[in-house]
Formats: sequence, C-alpha cells, structure tokens
Amino acid sequence: MSLNHVRPWRNIYRRKSRQIMVGAVPVGGDAPITVQTMTNTLTTDVPATIAQVQAAAEAGADIVRISVPDQDSARALKEIVRESPVPIVADIHFHYKRGIEAAEAGAACLRINPGNIGDATRVKEVIKAARDHNCSIRIGVNAGSLEKHLLDKFGEPCPDAMVESGLDHIKILQDNDFHEFKISCKASDVFMAAAAYQQLADATDAPIHLGITEAGGLTTGTIKSAIGLGNLLWMGIGDTIRVSLSADPVQEVKVGFEILKSLGLRHRGVNIISCPSCARQGFDVIKTVEALEQRLEHIKTPMSLSIIGCVVNGPGEALMTDVGFTGGGAGSGMVYLAGKQSHKLTNDQMIEHIVEQVERKAAALEAEKAAAEKTPEQAAQ
Repeated sequence: MSLNHVRPWRNIYRRKSRQIMVGAVPVGGDAPITVQTMTNTLTTDVPATIAQVQAAAEAGADIVRISVPDQDSARALKEIVRESPVPIVADIHFHYKRGIEAAEAGAACLRINPGNIGDATRVKEVIKAARDHNCSIRIGVNAGSLEKHLLDKFGEPCPDAMVESGLDHIKILQDNDFHEFKISCKASDVFMAAAAYQQLADATDAPIHLGITEAGGLTTGTIKSAIGLGNLLWMGIGDTIRVSLSADPVQEVKVGFEILKSLGLRHRGVNIISCPSCARQGFDVIKTVEALEQRLEHIKTPMSLSIIGCVVNGPGEALMTDVGFTGGGAGSGMVYLAGKQSHKLTNDQMIEHIVEQVERKAAALEAEKAAAEKTPEQAAQ
C-alpha cells in the first residue's frame, strides 16, 4: 500500500546513474535496486553450488556472485552458469587469467579488485575478454586490500584512498573505451564505507554496488548493514546491494529485501507488521508471527499483514494493511480485510485462516496485475 503520493516526506530521490546490464538484469538508471548474494560452497562442488544459487534465487536474489580462485573453479563455472536461473558474477582476485576464463565460461559480470588484480596491462586483457563475451565489470574496491602506493600516500585505509583507487580504475576502463561497469568501495567500518560511497556518488555516474563488507554474523551483520546501507539508500545512493553476513546466503537475500522494503524501495512478499507483545496480548504474538513467517515464505506478491496483540494499536495498524488480526478477549480477535473490520475469529483458528486470507489476497492482486499488463488485443480475446 503506497502512500507516497500523499506523503512527500516518504519519497527517496535516487541519484541519477547510467544503466548497465548484468546478463538480462539492468542495474542503475531507473531500474529497481537489485539484491545480490554470494555462494559459500566450493565452486568445484558443482551440485552444491548450483543448489545454493537456486535457493538464493528462490529467496529473491536477482544476481549471485561466485568465487573463481583457480582454474578448476573456472571450469566448473561453465556448468553452474548453464544451470543458474539468475546472472552469475565471477569474483576474481589475484590472477587476471581467471577473469578471462570466467568470461569464456559465460559469467555475466566480472568482479575485479584493483588492489589485487595486477597492473594495467593485465586489466586490459580482462577488459578485452569482457568485451568479447558481453560481460560487464564491477570494480570492487575494499579497504582491506588497497594498493600499496595509496597506503603509502594516505598512511592507512580511508575514504579518500578508496575513492582514488576506484577512480583510477575507472580511468583504465574508460581509456579502453569500456563503459559497462559498476563500482563498489566497501569497508567493514560503517563510517568509512558511508563516507567513501558519498564521495564516489559525487565523482562518477557509474552504477553503485553497496555493501558493508565483513559485517559479521546474522544479528550483528544485519544491524551494521541496515545502518550503513539504510542511510546511503535513504540519500538516494545505491543501485544494487549485497548484505555480507557470516550466514546462509539466503539470509543475506532476506535481509537485503527487508532493508529495501523498510525504505519503500523494493516490494516482495508479505510485510508483517507486529507488536513486540506485552501483558495486554490476547494471544501469543511471538509464536504466531514465527509461524506466519514460515507459512507465508512462498508468497512473492507484495502485500501487508498486521498481527497486533491488543486493541491499543491493533485497529489503527489494520487500517493500513491488506490483512490484519487484532487480539481481543475470551480467546478471539478481529480480522480486518483491506483496512476494514470483517469478522471475528477464535485464536485457535487464527494461523490457518490468516494464511488462507493472505493467499486469497495475493492471488487477487496477481490477477489484477496480469489483467493490467494485457494489451488491448489480448484483453479483447
């Protein structure tokens, strides 16, 4: 439910960037902000890597990155690309030949790190391979692997050094008439990353890949990423994001979408609005929400659901959601549909009934969408 047309303070004005393609997925310009993750299986374990790519795609990942550390991994990449439902980015460090091999294997994009890949001659060979095989390139600057001459110049990793590294590498690509690139400048320090990205956004019109690198485990990494990426996205900076967690890649995708959903920048699946619960609750809110999150994972249609334990805020929240349930008394509560009171329901029937209502609403929204997308000729048939 969008309120942007009557709530101008909710609007985010995205930085203008040029658009590139990562396979069939547009990045930058007016394209939706894409969500990425990275596999953590051995790339040479083809079945395991394909399974992880498919799980990430099912969770909503638009693009998946895979490390290509050696020649065997480059060989495996060809089969993985063939089976992948989403474009694959080949992550290249240290050996430029892996970039050439990855392009030949069908990667949609090559991620290269200026501090690790080598001199300009080697980068030129990677550029040629990217051009010959219709690959884009991500310039991946990282505070932990800056070039030695920049560390000597600035004394330590800092935003100025990161941006200078990125701009130097942009110049190499542009001098070789290659413009299908995006850029990132990641750091594990939220302040350093945010400052670098702000400088970078002013210095180039290239699409920007956002990330707080090595953010940590599921809880700490989610918080750091939400603060760092959330602030940058709120400023309109960022065309594609990856949440870096020491966790299952599927969790990275979920967190990425939640960050975008919280800012109204991307909508996918059910947005559950729920209270933290207290002594006023008319049912076990925490267990109910846990069950509904699992039961509704299959819903991809953007919609909202409120689960509130009592009537203090429940009716008001339900007015703003597609489906709602507010706890009452005597083991029952009120179901709201499209913001209006609909019917009472006992607590023991709640989960099954809410799942049914959400699935019904999702099907109706999908039918409306399909009808709206029909051409006049199709509609007349």
